Amino acid sequence: MSAHVETHMDDHGHHHHKETFVTKYIFSQDHKMISKQYLITGLIMGIIGIIMSLLMRMQLAWPEEPNAIFSALLGKWAPDGVMDADIYLALVTIHGTIMVFFVLTAGLSGTFSNLLIPLQIGARDMASGFLNMLSYWMFFLSSVIMVISLFVEMGPAAADWTIYPPLSALPMAQPGSGAGMTLWLVSMAIFIASSLLGSLNYIVTVINLRTKGMSMTRLPLTIWAFLITAVIGVISFPVLLSAALLLIMDRSFGTSFFLSDIFIQGEVLHYQGGSPVLFEHLFWFLGHPEVYIVLLPALGITSEVIATNARKPIFGYRAMVASILAIAFLSTIVWGHHMFVSGMNPFLGSVFTFTTLLIAIPSAVKAFNYITTLWKGNLQFNPAMLFSIGLVSTFITGGLTGIILGDSALDINVHDTYFVVAHFHLVMGISALYGLFAGVYHWYPKMFRRMMNKNLGYIHFWVTAISAYGVFFPMHFIGMAGLPRRYYTNSAFPLFDEMSNVNVVITTFALIGGAFQLVFIWNFFYSMFYGKKTVQNPWKSNTLEWTAPIKHIHGNWEGKIPSVYRWAYDYSKPGHDEDFVPQNIPLKEGEEELQH
Repeated sequence: MSAHVETHMDDHGHHHHKETFVTKYIFSQDHKMISKQYLITGLIMGIIGIIMSLLMRMQLAWPEEPNAIFSALLGKWAPDGVMDADIYLALVTIHGTIMVFFVLTAGLSGTFSNLLIPLQIGARDMASGFLNMLSYWMFFLSSVIMVISLFVEMGPAAADWTIYPPLSALPMAQPGSGAGMTLWLVSMAIFIASSLLGSLNYIVTVINLRTKGMSMTRLPLTIWAFLITAVIGVISFPVLLSAALLLIMDRSFGTSFFLSDIFIQGEVLHYQGGSPVLFEHLFWFLGHPEVYIVLLPALGITSEVIATNARKPIFGYRAMVASILAIAFLSTIVWGHHMFVSGMNPFLGSVFTFTTLLIAIPSAVKAFNYITTLWKGNLQFNPAMLFSIGLVSTFITGGLTGIILGDSALDINVHDTYFVVAHFHLVMGISALYGLFAGVYHWYPKMFRRMMNKNLGYIHFWVTAISAYGVFFPMHFIGMAGLPRRYYTNSAFPLFDEMSNVNVVITTFALIGGAFQLVFIWNFFYSMFYGKKTVQNPWKSNTLEWTAPIKHIHGNWEGKIPSVYRWAYDYSKPGHDEDFVPQNIPLKEGEEELQH
């Protein structure tokens, strides 16, 4: 860090015991420290999001029964321990927002893009350390505002995480449409600015700062995934920002972009000419690429972990890169499948059906290539590998139901039921979480210079994997039976009485799975201080980050940056004594670089 910045920080950091603490751990411009900040902030937000989901599950399993936990955590929103209907929708809203944006977008992509892009391409740091620091602190600020919104008097935002008008556009519509919704919009506007700063930094770094010999076809698949994720973010996030700004105008300045012919208690409001469906278009133009903003980094991490622990070259490198590019393009032209029941023209519905089914092809390429890489490999079943294989499993099972939901004629029957909840939680939520866990277990030695406890990692994986399927597999069946999502109780409908036992089973699995995330949290923080010290290259991996010294230095390598002579997947290559050949090892005389 420059002397100017250190001096500037010292002026504001005098209340710390050490002046350098602020510049090193708080306002750091070192990408490695910023990645840790993203990860720990994301984990804290993840704990909040999981607690919310467990409260929702307890309400669905035992509706209208007094619960001391509700009284303790929800206060006035749970009179006599019975959850209020308004707070249930607010929990759905904030849980979805936190998990999709703050955990799986910023927590996953922010952590590993920051950690790995400079290290794996052979750069000293990001293109702009200052913008990198700024993007993290804007993310942190948006997280704080989102948490503060939980404590406003009228309650947090309550219009589901998709915040459809008119609930989100009329402050008087319901308790959660007031100050809580305003804070939601402010938080998301700051979050989007943070994501754009980060994404632009990642793109510039990958394109301009690769070390000598690091051609685009020698990049690890992790870097391809982070790069294309950043490109999708730059294209689609501004559209959500525009939707949020127009919504703020509708709420506070009397416009009617999304409002038309509104009646409240028989009174005709003055809004006219707007269209709530316009908001759906703007939201889902981000919302569907967002699925891949969440998924692609997890798939990139999985590519690296599977190749390393199968001790085999990744199968079909160029096909994997092509599939990432195809997913990026197709993800921007499929958003309408979220709107098949919103009065869409059937011809337009058929167009979106076609593009949606088309995106299954590059997704299947990735799944087949992972399975082929595993085939006859010398598999090392450490926790990172188990979570990567788990991701392949949930990606396939969740993806298969996507084919049903992508077909407009079939989707109409199960739209807005628990079938949809099961689909997107498996394909996006659980898959991305598995990618996050795999990345943490794999690169923990690089981040914290210590190893996590492997046995606790095994416990964490198996309980999480069984619980995840225990939660989301039965949801497909209650969804096909017609059970609507977002209802805080189904006791008003005798038709659904027989499903109450299924909800109890789902909630039991959710509580077990949620509780065992504490094993991971304990392992993560305990290992930071007391874990076994790592060696230089604990997984015998080929990528450049394992050539950097164990001790963190700002600049990554002492002296000259290593040059690159081969691709990242020379595992078990004939003619070499070891079953791995790092990228910075020159080719032997007569050795051919693998055609990938």
